[in-house]
Amino acid sequence: MEKIFVICLLLLPVKLWGQSANEAEIKRLEQVELEAVHKGDTVTLFKLWSPNYVVNNPYNQIVTVKQIIGFIREGKIDYSSVERIVEKVTLTQNVGIAMGKEIVTPEKATENVGKKVTRRYTDVWIKTSSGWRLIARQATNILVE
Repeated sequence: MEKIFVICLLLLPVKLWGQSANEAEIKRLEQVELEAVHKGDTVTLFKLWSPNYVVNNPYNQIVTVKQIIGFIREGKIDYSSVERIVEKVTLTQNVGIAMGKEIVTPEKATENVGKKVTRRYTDVWIKTSSGWRLIARQATNILVE
């Protein structure tokens, strides 16, 4: 009986402080989505984004999937470098919220071309029968260097 108690005590921190499979999956998908945006990989983006995906972008515009794809095709979303740091994932039922910061260097089509732009972001994911889908995003530029 003591052995079982000791084993339970040893495993408890793993359960309490370890990340869940859903949290790990959202963190992974955050990086996949960022890389797809960076490469202009709309095939992957259509798999990750909900058809109703909406973004409150750093330029104070609320945009839809159709508009974002247009921005990518027009070269308005084009970075020479991108980095996303997921600081927190919160899960509630079938909703996952990822928050953190991004550091991007626009390559063209903005007033910040060639400058390092740091932004805070919030992504909202929903778990569907076909997996996690990004449904909403908000991003705010906080520093331009």
